[in-house]
Amino acid sequence: MTAAPDHRPTMHAATLAQRLDRAAPYLLIPVLVVLGYLAIGSTSSWLTLTVSGLAMGMMIFIMASGLTLVFGLMDVINFGHGAFVSVGAFVGVSVLLALGHWTGAPSLLLNLTAIGLAVIAAMIVTGALGWAFERVIVRPVYGFHLKQILITMGGLIVIEQMISVIWGPDEIFFARPETLKGAITFAGAALERYRLLAVAVGLVVFIAMRLVLTRTRIGLIVRAGVQNGEMVQALGYRLRVVFIGVFIAGSALAGLGGVMWAMYQEVITAGMGEAMMILVFIVVIIGGLGSVEGAFIGALLVGLMQNYIAFLEPKMALISNIALMTAILMWRPQGMMPVVKAK
Repeated sequence: MTAAPDHRPTMHAATLAQRLDRAAPYLLIPVLVVLGYLAIGSTSSWLTLTVSGLAMGMMIFIMASGLTLVFGLMDVINFGHGAFVSVGAFVGVSVLLALGHWTGAPSLLLNLTAIGLAVIAAMIVTGALGWAFERVIVRPVYGFHLKQILITMGGLIVIEQMISVIWGPDEIFFARPETLKGAITFAGAALERYRLLAVAVGLVVFIAMRLVLTRTRIGLIVRAGVQNGEMVQALGYRLRVVFIGVFIAGSALAGLGGVMWAMYQEVITAGMGEAMMILVFIVVIIGGLGSVEGAFIGALLVGLMQNYIAFLEPKMALISNIALMTAILMWRPQGMMPVVKAK
């Protein structure tokens, strides 16, 4: 009797290849960091640029995370997301200016309390604005992508004009809280205090989103709704309510990102959110639609790439992120970690 052929080596090789394929996106960040070090040469300059790139990436991730969930779950292309960034920035900065005696005090506790109140106010206002935006503007165009682009772009323009009416058309300059000014020295590198805070906030937001999506019932419903919304509805869950909740949460995260970006730039304008949407959409596309992990990795890649290239070849910084997106989409046309929907 002839023995059956042993396919175990082939199966093992296939499993190993699948693991490497899944791990590949996570390896891009350390690879880019190492290449940046080799290209820059100076340890202190490299460390400063790396922290700056991580801080920038974390803030972009905060803004992009809500949008990628909205697209993945609701199949909505929301160009109005940039308006929530701008509104969050203006509301947050208004609170910080009103609490000038706290932000100007040499007390880290008072400074962080002022920032916390500014963030809470910004997230409440942008969350409420997101609820109204979904009901009035987005809901009538579910399933029609071209109409979504046109009407949400119109909503963005209207909200920007409302910002100019309420806060005025001019740029607003302000200073960061006292204890977050300046930098600390580490290994000969100057690391700005605020950028270290931005890295910490971004990590907290990412970990919190991962815990909610993987360890809670609502997170399970959201992830199931992204992959197969019809099945979730068939099980008796009110997916429409989940849609609205995700939209409000995404809008609130945009408001948080707006406050963080405002303190990063120390100047705000009505069009700042619209300008940021280019980077946000790049992150969402290269990360994979509906993937929080993909958006996280994509945002860090964008932040690091832009800072490294701006130092090495400033003229190339303008096209570095487009080149990054092109390279990744040539490698993985659906993005690095797309959520696969049931057909």
